[in-house]
Amino acid sequence: MHKIKKIFRSFEQSFSLLFLLKWTFICLLIGVFAGSASAVFLWSLEWATNYREANVWIIALLPIAGLIIGLSYHYFGESVVKGNNLLIDEYHTPKKVIPFKMVPLVFIGTILTHLFGGSAGREGTAVQIGGAIADQFTKIFKRSNLDRKIILIAGISAGFSSVFGTPLAGAIFALEVMVIGRIKFDAIIPSFLAAIFANYFCDIWQISHHTHYTISTVADLTPATVLWSLLAGIIFGLVSMLFSKSTHFWSNLFKKHIQYPPLRPVIGGVVIAVSVYLMGTTKYIGLGVPTIIDAFNIDLNSYDFFLKILLTSFTLGAGFKGGEVTPLFFIGATLGNVLIWFIPLPMPLLAGMGFVAVFAGATNTPIACTIMGIELFGIESGVFIALACTTSYLFSGHTGIYTAQIIGSPKHLFFKKEKGLKLTNIKQYRKKK
Repeated sequence: MHKIKKIFRSFEQSFSLLFLLKWTFICLLIGVFAGSASAVFLWSLEWATNYREANVWIIALLPIAGLIIGLSYHYFGESVVKGNNLLIDEYHTPKKVIPFKMVPLVFIGTILTHLFGGSAGREGTAVQIGGAIADQFTKIFKRSNLDRKIILIAGISAGFSSVFGTPLAGAIFALEVMVIGRIKFDAIIPSFLAAIFANYFCDIWQISHHTHYTISTVADLTPATVLWSLLAGIIFGLVSMLFSKSTHFWSNLFKKHIQYPPLRPVIGGVVIAVSVYLMGTTKYIGLGVPTIIDAFNIDLNSYDFFLKILLTSFTLGAGFKGGEVTPLFFIGATLGNVLIWFIPLPMPLLAGMGFVAVFAGATNTPIACTIMGIELFGIESGVFIALACTTSYLFSGHTGIYTAQIIGSPKHLFFKKEKGLKLTNIKQYRKKK
């Protein structure tokens, strides 16, 4: 019996080695293509932003850009218009390999959105590019649906990691985002490998760079600062819920009143262009990175975070392309900057906490956001970051920017009606509510 067990153990390690070799090879391929695509995307995004800021008149053409995006998706991209939600849907209910056309459509759509003055991010685009590229290997290597789940996670991990330069957060984000409250443990190695490889191959091109943020002052860890951190986390969670609900509100409003999809971004573009003209500033469009940096160092306007919520949710709801995460960074950092008025924590710390905590609440990924905070700001602020992210996750409720997310484990069971949430996605849950 002892010899049989010994033989079995040796076979088990052999299978583990084969598993590791297989996924190292696949993830290396995913990392090369997704990381390189992210490098080109980041360079293009930087060019679009610089050109727009040097030629502000171009914002007047945003409705035309909206028409191009709307027509492209209506006539050529109907099968991929769901974006990130399509990746999550395919993970839970596999139907067919994600069409490669998602890559050029979302790439061009996002660059046009930023070039002509829409308010959007970049993570959604990178995740879609990574996921679509990765899923092509499902077809090439004829992998099973079980392997395909891992490949999709690896693609999301690669896209997120390379666009932000945070391989640890990227890997955990891909694992955490699919099902609220559950993680697919057999995908851990592939997710980390894809994130590391993609980040490496994005950097190796040296045609783009990641923005660096610094928390210059961290408070002492005391019972009082812990309680203040929890209060800040509650506010961040409520604001992340507001952002999610606002995006869904505008999307539903456009769908209800404008039946022809290509017209939605046209009308949305007119409203945004006029709004920017009346405000007399481009501060609240695009990524808003300069304002995010300022949030760690100087006093900002109390309404900055709210205007960014309004413009970003409207931009995405109208049908323009891009991600939500960098705008969420803007919203969180500027909100944290304002909280210094009544929360006695250092401004840079509150800005950093908000930076990742609003993102955590909107995407339901508190662990990934905690790790991201540590990667970006250092371990010194780690406890405060964790408190803010987990509290924000709790108080954002069962909402989120990804309506296809499955609620695998409810956030709380204080109310009986929450007990039947398993295997229900956010969209279905909102309808029940």
